[in-house]
Amino acid sequence: MEPAAEAEAGISLRPWAAKADAFLGHLVEIPAAVLVIAEVVVLFAGVVSRYVFDRPLVWSDELASLCFLWLGLLGACVALRRGEHMRMTAMVTALPPRGRAFIEVLAIAASAAFLLLIVMPAYRFALNETFITTPALGISAAWRASALPVCAALMILIALVRLACVASTRQVVEAVALTLAIGAVLYLMKPVFADLGNINLVIFFVVLLAAAIFAGVPIAFAFGLGTFAYLALTTRVPMSIVVSRMDEGMSHLILLAVPLFVLLGYLIETTGMARAMVAFLAALVGHVRGGLSYVLLGAIFLVSGISGAKAADMAAVAPVLFPEMKARGAKPGELIALLSSSGAMSETIPPSLVLITIGSVTGVSIAALFTGGLLPALVLALALAGVAWWRSRGEDLSAVRRASAGEIARTFAIALPALILPFVIRFAVVEGIATATEVSTIGIVYSVLAGLLIYRRFEWHRLRAMLVGTASLSGAILFIIGAATAMAWALTQSGFSGQLASFMSTLPGGVASFMAMSIVVFVILGSVLEGIPAIVLFGPLLFPIAEAVGINDVHYAIVVILAMGIGLFAPPFGVGYYTACAIGRVNPDEGMRPIMGYLLALLIGVIVIAAVPWFSIGFL
Repeated sequence: MEPAAEAEAGISLRPWAAKADAFLGHLVEIPAAVLVIAEVVVLFAGVVSRYVFDRPLVWSDELASLCFLWLGLLGACVALRRGEHMRMTAMVTALPPRGRAFIEVLAIAASAAFLLLIVMPAYRFALNETFITTPALGISAAWRASALPVCAALMILIALVRLACVASTRQVVEAVALTLAIGAVLYLMKPVFADLGNINLVIFFVVLLAAAIFAGVPIAFAFGLGTFAYLALTTRVPMSIVVSRMDEGMSHLILLAVPLFVLLGYLIETTGMARAMVAFLAALVGHVRGGLSYVLLGAIFLVSGISGAKAADMAAVAPVLFPEMKARGAKPGELIALLSSSGAMSETIPPSLVLITIGSVTGVSIAALFTGGLLPALVLALALAGVAWWRSRGEDLSAVRRASAGEIARTFAIALPALILPFVIRFAVVEGIATATEVSTIGIVYSVLAGLLIYRRFEWHRLRAMLVGTASLSGAILFIIGAATAMAWALTQSGFSGQLASFMSTLPGGVASFMAMSIVVFVILGSVLEGIPAIVLFGPLLFPIAEAVGINDVHYAIVVILAMGIGLFAPPFGVGYYTACAIGRVNPDEGMRPIMGYLLALLIGVIVIAAVPWFSIGFL
């Protein structure tokens, strides 16, 4: 809840709650930060031992996986405490302050309700794992499985303390009462649900889920509530299945790359590497009309190849370029429009977290996705550059000085270590030096050394904030993947996936109509659910259909990711758009009209890529 809303509602922080909140903050943030460092050390040691000394550490992946689940779930605790779980707030922010304050409290209460529902099944799941011994470390699997019940309990405490911190007693009572009332009504309707068949899918996965999401309940918790309610009220499936499916979704080894690439994004910003790349590009083309727009697109293209996280990309580039672009007369709305659309353009540039996620849930080769994502992103970058060129025809360049050959050479020499990093990452994956999971550690070590030895810049005082921020974002992503995996399983068991497959496979027009519908579906899903939840939920359902109608899996993955990116950065619902506005410190209303031209260019570009598979698979 925003401080202004609290003030208008007459809410003041309770001293005991503030102290409890601070204690819980230290309790989850410190071990989460330590685990981020441990992941880097373990995985990098595995790379060095295998590739340099030819002596693989057979236990490194197992230890990294154990640490990762704890890291992700502690990160989910951090994200809940800091209000950083992915959620849709467009509807909530449109409410008056008093209504917004109540909805915020209701969202926390609903999140706590889901955690209360799974904490005991999670505990029983961990007890069952005590009888299993891990093959490499020889320890009980309960060490790993206990992360979910422990962190669920911690999140319940965090939610309760958060309610005490930001809400009045009346608001809490009203929110809890409404949550219990909804649950009671649904329970009393259980006999009715038994006769409704597949209509239950609409009730729980459309109506109930949409209501929760539009009310601002974090997406992961909304997924969990919808799945739990559907299974509990319409089937005889034991509720432990929700926990086991969540555990399965959060246990993919490839997901280890998520926190490490997020950390890498922080490092390139704090070491000055991103600034060096932007300075070189500005010296190269900054003097031409629309030159700084091209620099922004080029910088996002390069930085995306390092960090993998869109928020980190935009935060690294915008503060460097926006002041000069404004000095040349660019309007804030135009800047935000270009920044947002560049975020959508770069979704397939490796090592994008979405590429890693889609590979983990669909089985598509990560190396193939890394290779296939570059050229489609370039096509979209050229489309955006065309719009930028058209809009900059009247730009006044009378006060702009062209950089000399010496200045260009000097900025290139400074930027060279940073420019090399994306190629190092891709080379290491393609040549088999490191997996997509391990290669991020090479980038982290390289960035730290470059910052210390070449750029002589490393802000040590920001290290804890970077580590905690890494854990928070990773935890938010991991919890969504776990909840979406459980939901996807429930949809599959209901027969929905089979019906969807039958419907999609019988569409007139074959491949063309299936691809067109996929683009429309993922633009909508990207807007409503954000990127990763949409991919995790619908990827396993639609990819087999795409394969059945003869579409290459890499090509299909690239198309749906780009379509999802358009929705993610398209107002009024796209969360990515509001992230760009926050980074650029621009009112969202100012970018609504300018972004439409860029979104149209992106949509045309996606249609071209969908129609010409060579862009995605020509270099495989």
